[in-house]
Amino acid sequence: MSLPILLKNQKVLLIGGGNVALQKAKVLSENEIEFRIVSKEVLPEVKEFCENIEIKEFEEDDVKENIVIDATGSDEVAKKLLALKKTKNFLLNVVDKPEFCDFYFMALINRGDLKIGVSSNGASPSVAKFIRDEIKKILPDNIENVLKEKKELRNKGIIDKDLTKLKSKLYLIGAGPGDAELLTIKALKTIKNCDVILYDHLISDEILEIVECDKVYVGKEKGKHSKKQEEINEIILDYASKGLKVGRLKSGDPFIFGRGYEELKAITEAGFNVEVIPGISSATAVSSINLPLTARGISSSFSVHSAHLRGNRINLEWVDELKKENHTVVVLMGLSRARHIAKKALEVVDENYPVAIISNITRKNQKIIKTTIKNLKEEAKNADKPAILVFGEVVNLV
Repeated sequence: MSLPILLKNQKVLLIGGGNVALQKAKVLSENEIEFRIVSKEVLPEVKEFCENIEIKEFEEDDVKENIVIDATGSDEVAKKLLALKKTKNFLLNVVDKPEFCDFYFMALINRGDLKIGVSSNGASPSVAKFIRDEIKKILPDNIENVLKEKKELRNKGIIDKDLTKLKSKLYLIGAGPGDAELLTIKALKTIKNCDVILYDHLISDEILEIVECDKVYVGKEKGKHSKKQEEINEIILDYASKGLKVGRLKSGDPFIFGRGYEELKAITEAGFNVEVIPGISSATAVSSINLPLTARGISSSFSVHSAHLRGNRINLEWVDELKKENHTVVVLMGLSRARHIAKKALEVVDENYPVAIISNITRKNQKIIKTTIKNLKEEAKNADKPAILVFGEVVNLV
């Protein structure tokens, strides 16, 4: 019969200092259980987990603790311990000898105050470990924080049974530049598994057609009435507080000028579970038009910048990078700033410096304009949004 219990303030004697003892010492140390070791030989690695070690042959008088682990593999030591149990009261575990054991080691999961033990009753430790690892995959990442909150409330005499924060999960999903076939497999699976999807104006119709759950528009678009980031955060929290799996579709990659971190921070600070699923950025999607950001002998590095700053301010600090040799510069959200960019760029590079304007990259209405710094201002008027700008000699390779 199995009865899972937690023994408090127990002291353990570990007999042995080889590889098996090392494994047990590591488990005991990780679980902050006080123990000492008796062994005539001890591996150096064992000493990393235990300071209380006696280098000696095991003797019956060494048993002072109420839990004893025999990790020697010696039949002689096991016989001594079994005989000693007739006169001394202690729990015994003889490793790999279930018939001699009063208890078994479980495959453990420790997440703060959450302790999960999986036992095969000594039949197969490897099966127990497999089941443990499968359980780990489904545990909410925020379990420790939720337990901490519950514990604090319980200490105040408040029993809080609300499990919304464990049931809810926010996914920040990188939707890529627009082509649905460029979604990662994980992004696609997650979209299919969500209860609600929040999206903005850059998400393509092709990707929205894949969404089977409720869709909520939370767009931020220049020149039009749009929601502030704080409002979007509140909308996400509102859905999360209902115990839903919320998908936040972000164009490109959530953490490349997508303000994904702001949403991550707001949700995690509220105690909800968040997972970020990377996506293909439009900056790197230029390879789809055979434009290499790096090419031997032409470009050995590249940088990605946004021309747009908070408060509708323009960012031109990157322009000096155009002077770098063998370098490619990619600029996002720069089309409406083409006039300012061209003017500043002419101060550092020749007017014939190559530039590509790529609109709606990877989408059916994709458009590519190859031009120069000199003509950038005029050509930008003929380009559609959203568009990226690529500066450098690699443009001539297309």
